[in-house]
Amino acid sequence: MEYVNWIRMEDGTEEEFAQIMALEEKVNADLVDRVLDHLRLLDVGWGGYRINRYQHSLQSATRAYNDDAGVEMVVAALLHDIGDSVSPYNHGELAAAILKPYVSERIHWIVANHCIFQGYYYNHHLGGDRHARDRFIDHPWYEDCVYFCHNYDQNAFDPDYDTKLLDFFEPMVRQLFAGKSKHLELNLEPA
Repeated sequence: MEYVNWIRMEDGTEEEFAQIMALEEKVNADLVDRVLDHLRLLDVGWGGYRINRYQHSLQSATRAYNDDAGVEMVVAALLHDIGDSVSPYNHGELAAAILKPYVSERIHWIVANHCIFQGYYYNHHLGGDRHARDRFIDHPWYEDCVYFCHNYDQNAFDPDYDTKLLDFFEPMVRQLFAGKSKHLELNLEPA
């Protein structure tokens, strides 16, 4: 079968959907390469910072790795700003969406909300509320997100930090993304 016989999903057969899923798996075989290519898009000037977002991402991951944070957290630190190039005002949600099928709910939540928590370090300088994160103060992962931002994000702009290269992290990204995707379960959960 080159194409399905339907133009509305409701008319599809089990056989057709099995074939489509097999074809999608072939397309998704290079998902990690596409994700890493997208991360590399951050390797451009980024007005005012001493390092760019790509270098910041590598440094964040290096800090998590040096903290023995585990593969999920190291990859999350590496990819936490991946959405900056296409979704700068909610890049955390975009990064979390990319990671969701492969990480724990805790790490997904941290990445999704890191932008709000990161504001603690600068919102007050821009007329905003540095304590905006406190609306989550009773959340079980509040302190984890505070820790992530304090130890892996806000301090990862040092041009002299001994930062590992992407080649070091690529096996970890491949390992994480090789884990069983929760494709069907994710489709059952409300957004």
